[in-house]
Order: sequence, then structure tokens, then C-alpha cells
Amino acid sequence: MHARGRRLFVGLAAAALLVGGTTAATAASTPAPTPTGDGARALCKRLPKLDNRIDRALTRLNAGVGTRGSIARLQKRVDNAKSAGDDAIVTYLQDRLDFRTSLVPALQQRQKDLTDVKTWCQDNDQGAS
Repeated sequence: MHARGRRLFVGLAAAALLVGGTTAATAASTPAPTPTGDGARALCKRLPKLDNRIDRALTRLNAGVGTRGSIARLQKRVDNAKSAGDDAIVTYLQDRLDFRTSLVPALQQRQKDLTDVKTWCQDNDQGAS
């Protein structure tokens, strides 16, 4: 590299450091805005979509072997890997199956919580107050 190219590279690198340092200092000095409410209105507005999303997830998880993403289908894959003697595959798939199985009670609890939120939204003018 020639001396001129080296000087240009060093100059650009120094400028980048100065700009980056200034931006970081500016970002650190301005605090993030604090929330002004609890987000009830937005939650009440999204309630049908959230409820639909949970319903779809539970339907998929509880479906039969022919449905991608179902617990039964993943269990069949674990069984197939066990019969083939693929221990590494069995371990991996079993971990996925354990996680997927743990999703069902969590989603059912969220569904119950959303029912309570729906009641609250109806009683409180969709969170407007």
C-alpha cells in the first residue's frame, strides 16, 4: 500500500471512530421515553388475534400424526429413530418433544388468562378508561 493510500485509510478509520463515539455518547445521554399507560387499549384491540393464534397452535399441537408440528408426529419420529438405533437423533428429537409437550399447558393457561382479559375489556369500554 502506498503512503497516500495508508494515510487515507487511517483518516477514514479515525473519522469512523469519532462518528461512532459521538453517536454512542448521544444515545446514552437521551433516555428512552417512559410508558404513559398500561397498554390496555392495545391489548383489548389485539384480543381476537391473540385468541385465534393460541387456538391454532393448540389445534396443531393436539392434531394427529399426519399434521406437521403435532406432538403425535414428533413422537412417531422419536419412535422411528429409537427403532433405527440412532441415539443422537433420539436425544435431539426427544428434547424437542419435551419442549413441545410443555407448550400445551402454557398455551391453555394463556387461553384462560385471555378469557379474563376479554371480560375485563368488555366491562371497561375496551380499555379506553
